[in-house]
Parts: sequence; structure tokens; C-alpha cells
Amino acid sequence: MYKTDYHTHTFHSDGRSNAEEYIETAIKRGFSEIGISDHILICKTDETWCMAPSDLDNYYENISLLRESTKQISVKVGLEVDYIEGKERDIVKMLEKYDLDYRIGSVHFIKGMISIDSSPEIYVGKDFDFLFRSYFDAVTKAVKSGLFDIIGHFDLIRIFCQQPSFDPSPLYRDFSKCLKKNDVVFELNTNGRNKPLKDFYPDRRFLGILADDKNKVCVNSDAHFAGLVGQHFEEAYRLLRSVGFTEMATFTKRKREMVPIPR
Repeated sequence: MYKTDYHTHTFHSDGRSNAEEYIETAIKRGFSEIGISDHILICKTDETWCMAPSDLDNYYENISLLRESTKQISVKVGLEVDYIEGKERDIVKMLEKYDLDYRIGSVHFIKGMISIDSSPEIYVGKDFDFLFRSYFDAVTKAVKSGLFDIIGHFDLIRIFCQQPSFDPSPLYRDFSKCLKKNDVVFELNTNGRNKPLKDFYPDRRFLGILADDKNKVCVNSDAHFAGLVGQHFEEAYRLLRSVGFTEMATFTKRKREMVPIPR
């Protein structure tokens, strides 16, 4: 059984465990690979949950040393990079000197809002239908940018249980086709279980669309402390198999290989 978890956060961003604790937990839980992917934001703001570009050298050096020195498990060096439309060239320049195993692209900001997962209050008085469409527009542009290997929690805007008044299935269908055309992996992110949503990202109702289009998937915890490594993965594996997925993606130096979904 080959298990991986590529979406984790340490003290370098908003995590509450260090990388060594993630590695130790992953070993104890029988994982073959553990990836560290702290948040990085190209536009430094007052946000405290992410690194600034000036933090990257120290982060990369620390995690790379663990990648080279750890023998019991394969340690992967990644980043969760916030996609900001119009900043694509800046992101390329920021990342070009780092020999990462993978890049997770994600969207936390739309239409000038503060981080969309910060509080339900930020949605008060706003047109959620418009924001929902805007979010899918942003993650679609992230996929098309060619910057990322994995798209993280691509319907994060569901976090506070709000639903658009329209049928969102066409948005999921279009996004699925975009993933396939651009050969980008999506993650089944289990951390939604710890949020008001109490379920995974993406919406399980639409996983069949992603499977029918023969998209590639990986299962990630989005853990913010080591105890959440591999959270709910057995259910996630069953869910993926039930809609037709048989393999999941792994990465080394941004080269992708597929392995069977564990049983």
C-alpha cells in the first residue's frame, strides 16, 4: 500500500507543528511519502498565515535538508502558492531557483476580498452567486497558467456551507475539462471535515464528472498540525474508487508518476 500526503503546513507559515513532527507521524502511520507545502503569497500583505518571498530561502534550505537526510520515508519539498491574476511572471521569478518536488496552486482571494476562508462575516451583504462564479473563474485561470502541478481545494468557497442559487454542475464540468486539457492534478482535500462544511473538497456530488473526464487526483490532508496527517484518508480512498478512480498522482522534482489508490 503506497500512501502519500502532500499538503501540510509547518511553523514556516500557519502550521502548529514542525516538519520533523510531520515526518515522524507519517512514518508511524505507514506513509510512503510526506510532503511539506507551506503557504507563500507573492503580494505580501498583513496576512500572518503565509510566508513572504523573502522567507523562501530559509524554508527551502530547511525542508531540503530533511529531504536529503531522512531515510525511513520519502520527504518531498513543495509549496502552496496563492494564484493572483496578473502576477504570473512574478510567481515564475519567485520560484525559478527552487528545486521543488511539486507546486500546489490555490486561490484564497477574489475580487479584492480578504481571505475567503477567514470568516463567514465577510460574505454578509455580498452576492454569493457572483463570488462563486468568480472563484471558479480564478481557479480556472490558475490551472491555465501552467504554474502548478496540483490545484488545491478548488471549491474552497464552500467552506461556510453556502450554496449558490443556481445549479453549479456546469461550472464543475467546465473546470474538469480545463484540468484535463492542461494536465493538472486536483486534490481531494480532507480538511473540509474540520471546517463548518464538514465534508471534503471538492463537492463529492461532482467527483464522477472528474473521473469521467479521466482527470488525475491525489489525496491530501491540508494538515496544520502533525496529528492530522492522513486524516479521513480511508474514506477518501473508498469515495474515489466508488466513482471510478483507480490511481493517484505522486511527484518527484515535478515529474509525475501514478500509483494505485490504496485499499
